[in-house]
Amino acid sequence: MPKKISSPADQLPVPVELVERRIYLIRGQKVMLDSDLAELYQVTTGNLNLAVRRNSKRFPEDFMFQLTKEEADTLLLQIARAKTGRGGRQTSPYAFTELGVAMLSSVLNSERAVQMNIIIMRAFVRMRELLASHKDLAHKIEEVEDAQKRTTLTQQQHASILVQVVQDIQRLKNPPQTRAIGFVVRSPKKK
Repeated sequence: MPKKISSPADQLPVPVELVERRIYLIRGQKVMLDSDLAELYQVTTGNLNLAVRRNSKRFPEDFMFQLTKEEADTLLLQIARAKTGRGGRQTSPYAFTELGVAMLSSVLNSERAVQMNIIIMRAFVRMRELLASHKDLAHKIEEVEDAQKRTTLTQQQHASILVQVVQDIQRLKNPPQTRAIGFVVRSPKKK
């Protein structure tokens, strides 16, 4: 039996595709949540956030931010996270940008963190490449949507004109009852 040649992707702890599914677009930035990162790094979310708090100078706002309550609620609806008060978290999650995830490997400093960071960086790069290659497709979709809006508007205008024509035809078929023009001579009253 021939020996299978292993690629670096075969030796990764998790597939890149799994990581890509955990990258969200929040505030116009591609981010990963602290709980997802903790799961990938095989640490608790509390320990991950504790390590970040201890090294807070390494995580400016463009590296990491905390979600607002509204953002967390929206995310809760989109990805079915556990609700607060039912064993779920009590605070809004933290979102780490690509730069923040890169900084996490220096803060966590474990073999697993280094391996996972390589995978996560590849996932971010792959998503960026996919988005760049699909910009042409997105532009074409926008053009089709614009044409559809114009068509819908034209159809609405045509429907409005058609309704007006139908109403005019009905008025012509059934003209309103009018009295004759002129004087009406009344007979003198009998006494």
